[in-house]
Amino acid sequence: MIERAVISVSDKTGIEALGASLARAGVEILASGGTYAALRDAGVAVLEVSEVTEFPEIMDGRIKTLHPRIHGGILARREVDGAAMAQHGIRPIDLVVVNLYPFEQTVARPDCTPELAIENIDIGGPTLLRSAAKNHAHVTVVVDPDDYSQVMELLPAMPKAPLRRALAWKAFRHTSAYDKAIATYLAALEVSP
Repeated sequence: MIERAVISVSDKTGIEALGASLARAGVEILASGGTYAALRDAGVAVLEVSEVTEFPEIMDGRIKTLHPRIHGGILARREVDGAAMAQHGIRPIDLVVVNLYPFEQTVARPDCTPELAIENIDIGGPTLLRSAAKNHAHVTVVVDPDDYSQVMELLPAMPKAPLRRALAWKAFRHTSAYDKAIATYLAALEVSP
């Protein structure tokens, strides 16, 4: 069953409907920053990540979800890590919905500076995606708003293993393409006069 979810999206397409479906199914939703505000403003019951981590967002939002209470909940092997979870107050997270800062769109802007590009390199998002995709035996990861309906149709049930595996593969493809775009941009800076 999906009992707890983390949502952190730059592209808010469909997020209100997904959030409402999760809330109706009794799923506890954790979110930060703009995602938290969007869900709250839509009337969806949502907790700020900082309420769970007991640590505020810092460094202009650079640090939000990078915390053991978040990643421990995602990476925990349910049949192995129960004692560590209990010892450190970590609760399982069953669903991770993330899409990343729009790096490619940012660097395509004529007014983009290297400093702006660097600020639009997402760190927490890829980390959430990779954690969830690695532990797809226990966690569903969704990177594409087009996949929200598949999850909503099944709530509160956890998608079957083949769908979780396919979504994990999609998440790894997404982070790989994201890293490639960043590497390509930075390589072009190195060769520029």
